[in-house]
Amino acid sequence: MTLDQFHTLKVWHQNHSRERPLERHAWDVVLLLWITGWVGGPVALLVGAFGWAMLCIGFLFLPGAYVQFRKRLHRERLLRCDWIGAVR
Repeated sequence: MTLDQFHTLKVWHQNHSRERPLERHAWDVVLLLWITGWVGGPVALLVGAFGWAMLCIGFLFLPGAYVQFRKRLHRERLLRCDWIGAVR
């Protein structure tokens, strides 16, 4: 994901937080895990917890994977996602 896409999603979630609180909370969890990947990865490597380091490295790809997963569900009409238009 680009920085512009991150910003667009943040603005969309701020503007629609009252109508779509679950969307905002789900995105906040994705961002929390992403930040955990950035902070926890180097720490896990320093202390030798390589399993945790690999998990944290996986968290770095979570925002993009989440958006792609939601796009696929929206395209297949399994889940409505109003913010898809904002990311394009």
